[in-house]
Amino acid sequence: MNSTGFAIRTRHFGDVMDFYAPGLKEWSTPEWKPVNPKRFLPVSVTGSACALSCDHCQTKVLSGMAGIPTGESLFDVAARMKAGGSEGILVSGGSTRTGGVPLTPHLADVPRIREELGMKVIVHSGVVSPKLAERLAAAGVDGVMLDIIGSDDTIRDVYHLDLTTADFARSLAVLADNGLRIIPHIVLGLHYGTFRGEYRALEMVTEYPVSTLILVVLVPLVGTPMAHLPPPATEDVTAFFATAREAAPAIPVNLGCARPMGSVKVDLDQAAVDLGLNGIAYPADGVIGYAESRGITTNRYEYCCSLTWAGDAENAYAEVRVS
Repeated sequence: MNSTGFAIRTRHFGDVMDFYAPGLKEWSTPEWKPVNPKRFLPVSVTGSACALSCDHCQTKVLSGMAGIPTGESLFDVAARMKAGGSEGILVSGGSTRTGGVPLTPHLADVPRIREELGMKVIVHSGVVSPKLAERLAAAGVDGVMLDIIGSDDTIRDVYHLDLTTADFARSLAVLADNGLRIIPHIVLGLHYGTFRGEYRALEMVTEYPVSTLILVVLVPLVGTPMAHLPPPATEDVTAFFATAREAAPAIPVNLGCARPMGSVKVDLDQAAVDLGLNGIAYPADGVIGYAESRGITTNRYEYCCSLTWAGDAENAYAEVRVS
């Protein structure tokens, strides 16, 4: 076991790990059954539609999100979710042909959702233009998620976009210029189960003042062109964990929702503990206990792992982070 990452986490964040269970899917383990699985829910502004139909997704991810019914607004959907016990929403959706999620028509609802309903609003933006960054800042969104891709081949072949890595770097730059809380995601093994641009994506991310880095692992989904592929090799994924921890020592680095199931998930989650990641979404059974057996204090949060500043977590990080 590489103890460097474990020591880095301890130095910058203390002997603490956070575990997350947002309401993106039904989930529980013998270690943890969430009290309110509706605390944080996703909304797709495009329903199940996406102009790209990327090879790794084919709109499968959108099918689990609430849509916005005809004649209703994002505020109406959020208000209904609030009445059902939600405290925050992820506003996402399918992409346009230019690589962005069409968020602009819905941003006028964000201040009302935050102020009148008291809910947090995270958006999944896709590629960001300067104008969209300005509008996101004016709307007061709590954070902006976006995938960062470090390979032109992957952008073309998997996402079917006529863009380059420079467009993703510019997205980070304009978000930073507008003072937005940036929550980049790197999908490990995105190029048909192999590593291609992940390390370049990490370099891009660490050039900007990001709030939290989320690592997710390709899961070949049934009904997609990648369905027949094996997931990326566990040793490649864990090597990236170690590199990310060392490259971003003072930035929370979390293992997000998507990763293979079964024994691979247990191996990845234990590696996330050992290699110094800060948190894990939907931890494998036994992993919370594993972390505690290593002397780590564990926290459980029923919201998205991008909200590392929210609630009690904000105070915990403020107390132990070293600049």
